Amino acid sequence: LSICGKLCYAIGGAPNQVAGSAAAFFLQIYLLDIAHITPFHASLVLFIGKASGAVTDPVAGFFISKSRWTKIGRLMPWMLACTPFTVVSYFFMWYLPPFVSGRVAWYLTFYCLFQALTTLFQVPYSALTMFLSTDQKDRDSATAYRMTMEVLGTLIGAALQGQIVASAHVSHHCTVTSPVNTTDSWHDTPSFPDPSGPLSHQVIYMIAAGVIGGVYLLGIVVLFLGVKEKDDPYALNSDRAIPFCKGLGLTMKHGPYVKLTASFLLISTAVQLEQSNFVLFCTHAADLRNHFQYLVVTILVSAAVSIPFWQKFLQRFGKKCAACGISWMIPFAVMLVTIPNLILAYVVAFVSGLSIAASLLLPWSMLPDVVDNFRLQNPHGKGHETIFYSSYVFFTKMSAGIGLGISAVGLEFTGYKPGICRQADDVILTLKILIGAVPAILILVGLFILLFYPITEESRKETKLALEALR
Repeated sequence: LSICGKLCYAIGGAPNQVAGSAAAFFLQIYLLDIAHITPFHASLVLFIGKASGAVTDPVAGFFISKSRWTKIGRLMPWMLACTPFTVVSYFFMWYLPPFVSGRVAWYLTFYCLFQALTTLFQVPYSALTMFLSTDQKDRDSATAYRMTMEVLGTLIGAALQGQIVASAHVSHHCTVTSPVNTTDSWHDTPSFPDPSGPLSHQVIYMIAAGVIGGVYLLGIVVLFLGVKEKDDPYALNSDRAIPFCKGLGLTMKHGPYVKLTASFLLISTAVQLEQSNFVLFCTHAADLRNHFQYLVVTILVSAAVSIPFWQKFLQRFGKKCAACGISWMIPFAVMLVTIPNLILAYVVAFVSGLSIAASLLLPWSMLPDVVDNFRLQNPHGKGHETIFYSSYVFFTKMSAGIGLGISAVGLEFTGYKPGICRQADDVILTLKILIGAVPAILILVGLFILLFYPITEESRKETKLALEALR
């Protein structure tokens, strides 16, 4: 693979991360503090939206596996077709409708559409890794390029959104040096900006959505022009496509895949909880409301610059060994919860970025090894790649949706009130638990499961030789 081909492949997936990052960091606080819907309804929007995207994964995998080869490939037409509709659904996801009673249905509809359409892009895009090259090093290198660009996309999304919409969450009525014994007037002071200003929060969010929509269109053009999809390199003329339902059953019985998926669905849920509650935590629990956008940028810059380090690390010490880096965020997150200090917050943001980079790179680097292992055990079947990738994304999205729904419901039960300067003590305690204790437990359990993942560096080399003999 040429460097140009790897770059074009990586750039193609970045817009999904730009939009996903903006939604992950800001959608919950947007629904609560701008759209003024209750935490319970926000939890419904987040959970059902994630669930709809998760359900779309196996459906997309089914139809893509049935697709015929075209002049531009089997996967590329899906990505080209869904991008314009994704841009439209994303824009209206941040639009504040003039009516109040139907806002929950509005955001639920467009968030579900956005999740489903991004799935129709993400499944063929991630499976495309298997059709770029037959060489494991080439695929690992392409995955590292992709993860670097996706983390940069996440950085761009959070930075763009954070810088554009920051004024919608900063109020001159709220001071960061509030007295410990607060009065009722402090609790009841609204934290919204003055709507009579030159740009209302509605227009600000729409500008951000329009900019990110433009990034989508740029990314798909680069992907289409710079990447050439290859047909299944191992398939023989006598091979038959594995029926989707049968293939799904076989993947669920494949030991390496089950262990990898179980481990990283817990780890990805922990990262999702950190992302979705970080801005709320900085705003309401740590008196860092004027710094949250810079802390988010610190996390993502740290993640972006550390991807090449993790790629070199896993090449030298192995992929399972590199998983230890995911645990680094645990002690620092606990410190931030117990000692909410500004300098410590930036240290936590930097270390969290290192851990997030490892958690993003490893599953997508290990999944091709699982697919190769499955190919070796089922040498006369083809078309199983999209089944692996779609079902993996299904499980991670579903677990993340459940986690986000539970966190929003927890805020509802503890009395979260949008628009006040200081939340109740129970809300602050809930945010601390969602940022510190829950992610720590999920990461530890996920890493424990990963200990039993059977594919080692030695077995990868044996699989590579066996597949070369098969070719």
